[in-house]
This record gives sequence, structure tokens and C-alpha cells, in this order.
Amino acid sequence: MNENLNGILNVYKEAGWTSFDVVAKLRCILKTKKIGHGGTLDPSVTGVLPIAVGKSTRLLEYMEAAGKIYEGQVTIGFSTETEDADGAIVNQTPVKNNLTESEIDSAMSRFVGKIKQIPPMYSAVKINGKKLYEYARAGQTIERPAREITIKSFVRTSPIDWNKEEGLVTFSFKVECSKGTYVRTLAVDLADSLGYAGHMSKLQRTASNGLLIKDAIKLSKIEEIQESGKLSTILYPAEYAVSDLPRVNLTTVQFDMARVGKKFAQSDWTNEVETADSSVNKTKQQEYLLTDLSLLTTEKFAAFYNDKLVAVYMKHPEKEGIWKPNKVLV
Repeated sequence: MNENLNGILNVYKEAGWTSFDVVAKLRCILKTKKIGHGGTLDPSVTGVLPIAVGKSTRLLEYMEAAGKIYEGQVTIGFSTETEDADGAIVNQTPVKNNLTESEIDSAMSRFVGKIKQIPPMYSAVKINGKKLYEYARAGQTIERPAREITIKSFVRTSPIDWNKEEGLVTFSFKVECSKGTYVRTLAVDLADSLGYAGHMSKLQRTASNGLLIKDAIKLSKIEEIQESGKLSTILYPAEYAVSDLPRVNLTTVQFDMARVGKKFAQSDWTNEVETADSSVNKTKQQEYLLTDLSLLTTEKFAAFYNDKLVAVYMKHPEKEGIWKPNKVLV
């Protein structure tokens, strides 16, 4: 087994593979057990699947929480039990009069921002200790609580194609969204807002954790690269796992605090120039303080020193103005 590997792989997940299938295959290819993925993709969905290897698996929670970008297609005119093209048709509402671009674009704009979404029955969300798809396969539909998600952008990226004979309208889209977003449910809800049944007919993840689809590599190619002894050429540094978090550069004094897991107070942060090592001039110290903690609106930030990830800090759940280490990596 090779337990010295460490980094992030930008894997292109092909259709027909589950995310777990990809991880299992890579464990065989790389001969290591320490592998995990950063955000599940349905078997029919293709695209970027970030994979953490070695010590980088400690950062999986941040990879999974990062925002994602998807490109896909909506079909309006019928819905399916799985909300995508793989499921059986459950409702048909032929589009007899073509929808206009302005109607669709206006409807899509109403989904941008913080919205509530009900998870689909065919999903891995657990209720009462049982996954929703297990209920669905047993022919049961149960009440699911709505969850808050964030849609940063949701735009149409192609002309509208109206098949008058079949009563179907299709168009392509691009969406940038938060963790927990079901894009197929977004497609269904969009169609419903226009007065029709609909589903997501295609989907591909094009970006995640700063990794882009143009650089994603298929498993077969990764196996070739590994056999040639050049895996290091496609391993990204662990820092990619926290690309969605605000970056704060530490001074030497702050680094010494962070490496031993000390907490930061906002008052300590802003006053550090007065108390830091006198051998470092104050102008240089100030250059390091690129982010005042009081200005951060997110719950976590990534702490760097000399361009290396040192720790991830989070707001203290009980003490105002205090930041505590969520994970120390040095």
C-alpha cells in the first residue's frame, strides 16, 4: 500500500459510475485506502469529482461544503419519478403554446438567492434513520422538511427548442449553487413555476473547489499516469480543498499561535501590529493582515502562512469575537 500520497485529484466522472465506484477504483489504482470524494454525483451525471488522497482526506468536509457549478438541460412537458431522464413518467402537461425567453428568464431569476427546497424522494437524505430512496423504492412517499440552499446564479444558456408535435420545450442552463442543492429538483420547481410538469434531462458538473472540467481526467488516464510513475504531475495541493473559504494570511506570531491550536480574538488581531516581534517592521506586519476578522461574514476561514495551509478556523459557537481552530494541519 502507498500511504505517502497526498493531494487532490480532479477526476472526470463518466456516466454510469457512482461516486463510491470512483473511489473504490482509485483505491486499486493508487494502492492506498485513504481516498474520499468531495461531493456526490448521481450515476447519470458527469463532470468534475474532486478526490482527496492521503492527509488531504482530513479536508473532505470543506470540499463537500464548497459551492459547485453545473451545466445541464431542462425539459418541460412531463415529469418523472426521479426528476431526471432516468425515471418513469409520472405526469404529462404538453406545451401547446411556446414559452418565451422572457418568461423563462424571469422565472429563473426568481430562484436566485436563499431559497427553500424539498429534497426529492429519490435521494440519500435520511429521515427516521432511513434513506429517502429506500422509501421511494418501497412505493412510499413521505413528508420531507424543506432545506435552505443558496443559488448564486441560474441562467439559460441556449435558445428555446419547442417540439410542437410532442409538446416539449427544452433549453440549456448554467447554475452556481451551494452544498445540498438538488439541481433536478430546481428544474422541476422551475417548470412548476411556469405551470407545467418538467424534469432535468441532462447534467454535468463543470467546476468544484477551484477545479475545472477542462482539466478533469478520466480514470483510465489516471491509471496510465500512475503506471508511468508521474502521478505527482496531476496531484493538486491540499489547499484546493479550501478554495471556497476566505483566505487569511498569518503573521509569524499568528502562525506560532495557530500551529498549537490557540484561539484568535478580533481584538488581538487588530492590535497585533503593536505587539508583534519588533524585528519585523510594522509596515511589513500590516501587509500580512489582509483580512480583519471582524469583516468576515462566513463561519470559517482558511489560515495560510508562506502560501501553505496551516489551519481552518471557525467562529466560536458561544463566545462573540472569538475564532477557534476547527482543524490544525501542521
